[in-house]
Amino acid sequence: MRTDKPNCRPWPLTVRRTASSLLAAALLLAAGASQAQLYRWVDGSGRVHYGDTPPTTYQKSGGAEMNKQGLVIKRTQSEAERKAEAERLAEQQRVLAEQQRQAQLDRALTQTYTSEAEIDLARDRALENYKLMNLGAETRARAVDANLADLRNRIAALRKAGRAPGQNLQDQLDQAVRESGELKRTLQNNQAAMDEVRQKYAADKLRFRELTGK
Repeated sequence: MRTDKPNCRPWPLTVRRTASSLLAAALLLAAGASQAQLYRWVDGSGRVHYGDTPPTTYQKSGGAEMNKQGLVIKRTQSEAERKAEAERLAEQQRVLAEQQRQAQLDRALTQTYTSEAEIDLARDRALENYKLMNLGAETRARAVDANLADLRNRIAALRKAGRAPGQNLQDQLDQAVRESGELKRTLQNNQAAMDEVRQKYAADKLRFRELTGK
């Protein structure tokens, strides 16, 4: 049995238990004090605050969690910072997706063609389809315009003679006007498509030259 000094009476068991309990409590309090955190945040007016309990707006305004030595151990982004971070990540993903798409196009370009001459040939073939469509539309447009002119002359002659044109004649004229307009739009659309084809293959040639150094 332990004593405090030689030749002295042993410590009572209850005294030893009480001392141990007090020591444990002191250690717990010390541990709790060392683990207690300090928060730093900025309010809506721009004022900086410190406290051991964060405000209810902490998740929105953001702030920092510090230890007793004033060192930041954790930082909480504000709502605006989280939004900016999300936008930054979204932009990174967009750029990455664009880079991957361009890489796929580059592989397809170099695997499809071996020279710029082949690109020119593919362009001419694509344009040929539109040229054939235009040829058919132009031929039909000339016939429709001739018919339209004839119908207008007939209607004008009837009115000059003091007679009203019949409904059938007017219907033919309306149909011819509509068809003439549709054919003109077709020719315009085909021409715009041909311009896009030329631009596409010109860009392909330029990119092919950059990739192959030819």
